[in-house]
Amino acid sequence: MMVKNALACATALLLGACSADVGGTAFVNDRSVTVHAGTSEPVLGPDGRCTADASLNPATGGPAGIALGMTECALVGLKGQPTDVLIGESGKGQREVQVLYQEPSGKKLYLFTDNRLTRVVE
Repeated sequence: MMVKNALACATALLLGACSADVGGTAFVNDRSVTVHAGTSEPVLGPDGRCTADASLNPATGGPAGIALGMTECALVGLKGQPTDVLIGESGKGQREVQVLYQEPSGKKLYLFTDNRLTRVVE
């Protein structure tokens, strides 16, 4: 039945009369619509707090340290409340987040793309 629905929707998309929502990603046959990949994982808000309770304790299976690929909330769970958070969107429609911490050794900036740590700038 799913194959029939997918085939019917694909045909309708070709004809320009359908939209679909599959696993948090919206597909619409309208070039003026920006498509965002959804995630079920919590993300940071502008205030530096997670959108859901993401308390992490390394002793209970959370990440043991900071590593590329970790989520925004995992970082905050390990390091605490950030000094500043900047949330934006790339030219490709990806969520981009910069998380700043003021540390004794100086400022440290954590760069995320689509809720994954991609770079740390010291």
